[in-house]
Amino acid sequence: RKSGIMQNVDRFNVNISFSKNWEHLQNKFVGTGHPDTSKWEWGTNMHRDTNASLVGHKDQLAFLAIGENVSKERMRVQLIERMLQPCGPPPAKPEWEQDK
Repeated sequence: RKSGIMQNVDRFNVNISFSKNWEHLQNKFVGTGHPDTSKWEWGTNMHRDTNASLVGHKDQLAFLAIGENVSKERMRVQLIERMLQPCGPPPAKPEWEQDK
């Protein structure tokens, strides 16, 4: 009977259920990051995900196009171009991290 109670407790414990699936999430989704993910890498992933979502959802794309007063196709192209370097060029690495 106690094992059933522990299973119920584990089911509601977010930390345990999340840690069990962490490796699966990292393999499935590139943007989930890892302990060494920098602020720039994380921001770049978030901007790319957002732009990709906006391109994929036609209603949101139309809303943005109306707000910018451009055609939907021009807005789509602008969003795709923003995916190249959404946060600018990568920051310089510290000396101890550079390859020699």
